[in-house]
Amino acid sequence: MSLKVILVACVAAVALADKAPVYHQPPVYAAPTYHAPAPYKQPEYPTAPPKYNYNYGVADGYSGANFGHSESRDGYKTEGSYTVDLPDGRKQTVKYVDNGDGLVAEVSYEGEAQYPEYKPTYKPTYKPAPPKYPVY
Repeated sequence: MSLKVILVACVAAVALADKAPVYHQPPVYAAPTYHAPAPYKQPEYPTAPPKYNYNYGVADGYSGANFGHSESRDGYKTEGSYTVDLPDGRKQTVKYVDNGDGLVAEVSYEGEAQYPEYKPTYKPTYKPAPPKYPVY
């Protein structure tokens, strides 16, 4: 009886193993297309060369921030300057010009650098606790 069960199992295994696995083709999608709205127009670009002037400044007494910037442009010529108060007490000024062939900058400083000696105002009062040893 057990020989018949083994024989049937072997025949079933051969019958099932005879089938090759089925591979499905991946789906094929069409390339996305863009349809512009009916009254589509190409953007119009200005023909006149750029021309502008601007400046700004910040002077905050609470934080000590003091800086500014100004710039003007007419066609390819751009020129301007910016200033900033440095932490060491000096004032840095950068003047720049660009005629379309590269930037030329001139950096200058006003004042003398100050490096005061640091004196901490907080003194820690931490004292380590005495060690506690176990009593045997």
